[in-house]
Amino acid sequence: MLVLETVVRIRREYAGGKAIKAIARDLHVSRKVIRKAIRAPEGAFDYRRKVQPLPRIGPFQDRLDVLLEENELRGRRDRLRMTRIHDLLVREGFEGSYDAVRRYAARWKIERRRDVGDGTTAFIPMLFQPGEAYQFDWSHEDVEIAGKPMRVKVAHMRLCASRAVYVRAYPRETQEMLFDAHARGFAFFGGVPRRGIYDNMKTAVTSVFTGKDRVFNRRFLIMADHYMVEPTACSPAAGWEKGQVENQVQTIRGRFFQPRLRFASLEELNGWLEAECRRWAERQAHPEQGDQTVAQMLEMERPALQSMLGPFDGFNESEHGVSGTCLISYDRNRYSVLSTVARRTVQVRAYADRIVVRCGDEVVAEHPRFFGRNRTIYDPWHYLPVLARKPGALRNGAPFQDWELPPALARLRRKLGNGDDADRRFVRVLAAVLTDGLELVEAAVREALATGTASDDLILNILARRREPPRPLTIVTSEDNALRHPPIADCARYDQLRNFHAAA
Repeated sequence: MLVLETVVRIRREYAGGKAIKAIARDLHVSRKVIRKAIRAPEGAFDYRRKVQPLPRIGPFQDRLDVLLEENELRGRRDRLRMTRIHDLLVREGFEGSYDAVRRYAARWKIERRRDVGDGTTAFIPMLFQPGEAYQFDWSHEDVEIAGKPMRVKVAHMRLCASRAVYVRAYPRETQEMLFDAHARGFAFFGGVPRRGIYDNMKTAVTSVFTGKDRVFNRRFLIMADHYMVEPTACSPAAGWEKGQVENQVQTIRGRFFQPRLRFASLEELNGWLEAECRRWAERQAHPEQGDQTVAQMLEMERPALQSMLGPFDGFNESEHGVSGTCLISYDRNRYSVLSTVARRTVQVRAYADRIVVRCGDEVVAEHPRFFGRNRTIYDPWHYLPVLARKPGALRNGAPFQDWELPPALARLRRKLGNGDDADRRFVRVLAAVLTDGLELVEAAVREALATGTASDDLILNILARRREPPRPLTIVTSEDNALRHPPIADCARYDQLRNFHAAA
């Protein structure tokens, strides 16, 4: 194929009167090509192959089409890679290269996905009214937390009308994280849209049917009912149906997460991300209303949002058995519970940041959630009823190692010293917490220490005196001792005495 410069030179020399034969001799081009270049309109001279020869694939083209059709019908996780399809053809006698199969498969997919009408894939631009809808999606980003590399799951929310964005990082992509992201996102936006657009994530969709028919997760529907949101799921592998948030994932990744972020904790990272969302909204122009920023459009959209009455109680509940050591296993970690529910079944409510353990209607434990592995999280107060019966466990009991006691109890512990007798005396004081409460016991310990005495008997005596009912201010007499004829005050009798003395 001739380059454009050669075509222009041919046409210029021919216009100058030079013969075709001479031009062909000078440029080493056939006279047929010279004539074609001269006749081409405006120098447009190219060659396009109408039929692509397939010397290797030709005999196997039908078989390759069948393999590609079958592969397209499989689920995403079960689809064969092109290397595997090439290997299957080689076993049947194919001698071509992998690149030939890959190029053919790429052309096959393009032809398959073309629309019937004009042969191109086209989309319709969407327009949303204020307060109408939001879009939600997840992404995976690499950050550095406390000096260690970590891949976090980032929740993305976007209001379709104002284009306001909210992102928050989580260690997992579980349902309780989904609930927490919605609560924080709606609080950030200052209201709740009427419709939510999602993909077919398992934390929201249980079953996918033909078209738009879906069976949503029960807890997800309860959350949607709490916020009065109509959930809508996109078609499988149709990211353009929520194109705003899909585009947001790429934008936020380039603007916020590159280069790699470094923070001391996940909470610090999320605080920075929220501040960046506000900063981005204040500086970014709205794509349709160019004279307004995203922040200004958000202020205009807020009156159209539904009011948020309160955050959804977003937990994921499961049942677990309590061991004899008052521990439950959850998410590859162990948490302590009250010793009163040992060897019983409890309900664990997992939130995004904490674990709440219930036995019936009673809360028997609450811990900050830990996302590592093989760690045991103790609360020493859970073992206090057992410790009251076995004070010797205070020295070597695992829950009591590095126990951060309240200041008054820590001073008492130091003053009592070490040894079995000191442990028993200290446990006697701790056991009083079960009946009197920690606040009253601390006050009694402070009062005893103020006198310079570190005695368990004195502390228990102070608590006992405080438990006694206060003495009445007036003495109540029995009705049997009441006077039948109460005296009547009569000052006139004194006048009689005065008259008696005057007569004398």
